[in-house]
Amino acid sequence: MATASSSLTFSTSLPKFCRPYSISITPPPHVSVYFKKLSISSSLKISKRTTTRASSMASSGITTIDQNNKKVVEVFDTEEDLAVSLAKYTADLSDKFAKERGAFTVVVSGGSLIKSLRKLVEAPYVDSIDWSRWHVFWVDERVVPKDHPDSNYKLAFDGFLSKVPIPPGNVYAINDALSSEGAADDYETCLKHLVHTGVINISSLSGFPKFDLMLVGMGPDGHVASLFPGHPLLKENQKWVTHITDSPKPPPERITFTFPVINSSAYIALVVCGAGKASIVQTALGKSQNSEVFPVQMVSPEGELKWFLDKDAASKL
Repeated sequence: MATASSSLTFSTSLPKFCRPYSISITPPPHVSVYFKKLSISSSLKISKRTTTRASSMASSGITTIDQNNKKVVEVFDTEEDLAVSLAKYTADLSDKFAKERGAFTVVVSGGSLIKSLRKLVEAPYVDSIDWSRWHVFWVDERVVPKDHPDSNYKLAFDGFLSKVPIPPGNVYAINDALSSEGAADDYETCLKHLVHTGVINISSLSGFPKFDLMLVGMGPDGHVASLFPGHPLLKENQKWVTHITDSPKPPPERITFTFPVINSSAYIALVVCGAGKASIVQTALGKSQNSEVFPVQMVSPEGELKWFLDKDAASKL
């Protein structure tokens, strides 16, 4: 496995606004993992919306497909099973885009999502994925120093990035020395540069950047990225990246992708675990009388949306 220098430096191959920090990588011990094949107890094709009963939906390995909306819902008996499937899904897309376009643009969120990516740093994926093709971005970030406990960069570095040989110049963190507004503008400028150089595709439908894969979680209030229920930023339709100074969840200052960017994605994996999120999942997937529209319900990519749910999160379906 590749290693990087131990010091924190800037890449000089990109303009100043787009220079990511290089990453110190300590190679982990080689781990051999035996993967348990998921038992699919049912496979349903649904023309309009998911109509599976709660008792069967909460079973391990259930897959439902909404062909009209390109939405797939998978339910796993445990978070461990979910993590195994998520790793294969990500690795397959990595191979697909690396072969098709020579690059794989991946957007991650914070929270528990990074933990669910842990199987990618184990065999067979850590050795089989072409990590040199990866370009990593954040769907949102807290405007704090990169070594701060609230930093999504730090979370991803500690749990994932430090364990795989992605080139340091392909990891795009925000400039945390700027204000939230400045950091958002700077990150958007970075994205526009990468569109110009062909690293990021542009959507022919929306004109917004088209990332290959977004790996995102959902908060217990139904928020995605740093787009919160009832917040004016839900309606932002011009900017690629915007800032928030009054986040209802601390820390208050953040940057976030807007919904036009999120929804221009080729693939989105929406990873949700835990009984505390079951009510929002129930509403989002059409199983509730709740009339409130949560931000997660606004996720509707040009390509495929795939829900990865553990049994607890799906318990009210």
